[in-house]
Amino acid sequence: MPHQIPTSVAAVDLGSNSFHMIICSLHNGKLQTIDRLKEMVRLAAGLDQHKNLDQITQERALACLERFGQRIRDFAPNSVAIVGTNTLRIARNSQQFINKAEKALGHPIHIISGIEEARLIYQGVAHSLGSNANNRFVMDIGGSSTEYIIGRDDIAHTKESLNMGCVTVSQNFFKNGELTKKAFRKAMLFAEQHLEPFQNAFNSKNWEEAIGASGSLKAISNVLQTMGWSNNGITNEGLEQLVAHLLKLNRIDEISFPALSIERRPVFIGAVAIVYATFKTLNIQQMTVSDGALREGLVQDLLGRIYNDDVRSQTSQTIAARYHTDTSHSQQLKETLRYIVQQLDNHPCFNDNPASLQFLEWAAELHEIGFEIAHSQYHKHSAYIIENGDLAGFSKQDQLLLSKLVRSHRKKLNLSRFEDLPFPWRQHAPIMAVVFRLAALLHRNRNSKRPDFSITINRHDIKIDFPENWLEQAPLTHADLKQEMYYLKEARFNLIFDQC
Repeated sequence: MPHQIPTSVAAVDLGSNSFHMIICSLHNGKLQTIDRLKEMVRLAAGLDQHKNLDQITQERALACLERFGQRIRDFAPNSVAIVGTNTLRIARNSQQFINKAEKALGHPIHIISGIEEARLIYQGVAHSLGSNANNRFVMDIGGSSTEYIIGRDDIAHTKESLNMGCVTVSQNFFKNGELTKKAFRKAMLFAEQHLEPFQNAFNSKNWEEAIGASGSLKAISNVLQTMGWSNNGITNEGLEQLVAHLLKLNRIDEISFPALSIERRPVFIGAVAIVYATFKTLNIQQMTVSDGALREGLVQDLLGRIYNDDVRSQTSQTIAARYHTDTSHSQQLKETLRYIVQQLDNHPCFNDNPASLQFLEWAAELHEIGFEIAHSQYHKHSAYIIENGDLAGFSKQDQLLLSKLVRSHRKKLNLSRFEDLPFPWRQHAPIMAVVFRLAALLHRNRNSKRPDFSITINRHDIKIDFPENWLEQAPLTHADLKQEMYYLKEARFNLIFDQC
């Protein structure tokens, strides 16, 4: 648990259509929303044919983030969660934009997978509605992706993220603002084709209530109710009337409803096509709309981390169990890692970044999951699964760091492997890898007890002092340490070990 519980927390969702920020006060574990900010940036509209974010869109987005940053720049590091979604997942120059965006916000940005986005959306919806024993179906339309989730209470058990959103569908099928029946049919078919593989999983027979999240679904619900086409959220009959009305128009700029803002109008038709196709494909009759969404889910995850109930630790244990790892060996490793880090608590790697030890412990739990694929080169298999799997709670950056630690825990240590990590991990990961390698080496014989050694790290010099006569009584470990000296020397580290 952090030394100090923050009094305020913030979550920022860098969506493909809108950027959202929520700020809450935190007192005795209770949250109270004190501020909400939202700006429609339309990040997805700035992707060119080569999947690069254009300069105009970047400048518009950064201007928004400068305003957000004024509000949260002085918040404690453990009190802010910021995530990027589909557009930042696919943009080829996203890292260039992220570097500038992090300066504007004063906090790191984490890119999350579509499945992680779905989990967080469900979390936000579940907490906004309170407990419910029914199976819920939750849908969220973003600018360039749509998430579908089924869950019970606050646990999502079926999750998908499809590459279609209100911005991309509106752009791709209603070019130059023209609105035709043919274009709408094509947009619907596009959505139906994306949803078809998951039709059985998300069919209405598998849940009791449907809930919509996000601005697009709120806008559709508001339009239906103010026009008198529905008196309870989004209904199948109401959608039929809405679509019939829209198909009488010739252009998107002719769309006009009292409940529809001018800024949402350009992407409204794409959202309607996705919702209409979803209702038809999944046999949905009615959907209510929730106030909770991704940012509320982010706040709940942040609370877990603040109060030492990090969902990432639960995920790590679940994955380790799924791949039948040796839990007693992992526990030995974790105890030795804590022993080492306690001695290195003044080293910048651990003093400046307390999360370093947590990542090492996750690495200890997951470093052998690759055995389920093959014993030869198992560390490479483990690293691949970690980097590419759907790990609840972990961002893409988290998974990349964890995979590189696992990949580097044996054989040659290649420092160039860490060069694409974000700050501060780029600086800290080599030391973390060395610490993990030494802990793994000392427990290569799984039945041996850790000696009471001392360790210091001064820049590139690593010095270990073992109890008297211990190395003579552990000749295999002695030989392994000699081999490790050469591995570390190639990585520009100087390993010195001796007896006290």
